Amino acid sequence: MVESWWTRRPDASLLLATGAPAGERRAPCALTLPAAAGRAALAEFARLGVRVGPVVGMPTRYALLVRAYELEQLGELLHAQDRVPSSLRFHGDGGYTVLPPTPAATGGVRWVRRPEEETVRGRAAPWLPRMESLLETLVEASTETPDTGSRLAY
Repeated sequence: MVESWWTRRPDASLLLATGAPAGERRAPCALTLPAAAGRAALAEFARLGVRVGPVVGMPTRYALLVRAYELEQLGELLHAQDRVPSSLRFHGDGGYTVLPPTPAATGGVRWVRRPEEETVRGRAAPWLPRMESLLETLVEASTETPDTGSRLAY
């Protein structure tokens, strides 16, 4: 069905329903932050040798795809932080994020880091990091980088 749609509309937008059940597994979740903070965080992850999963680059924001997490788990991790900037946003169950090659009014959506596949139970799937392995660095990068506004501009 999707192939048929894409054949007729190759410029159509792609949305990923985050955290939603996908068979017996849950769909990925996403952490988004301003693009400048995303670039700083990726540089810090590289310096620390932290493996990062797929990263989507939008004109004003970066989205890091992570394994599905529960709201309670997120709450505990955020409570442990001194401060969580409002520019760092969490897209879990009931949320969404865009995927490449979605066009945007202010520029296209692209892969900053393409998904890497791994085999899980005999099926190929993108490798995703756990949120908690990235959160502290993302909070720090978001705190040190000014937000360009509270409006989501994709």
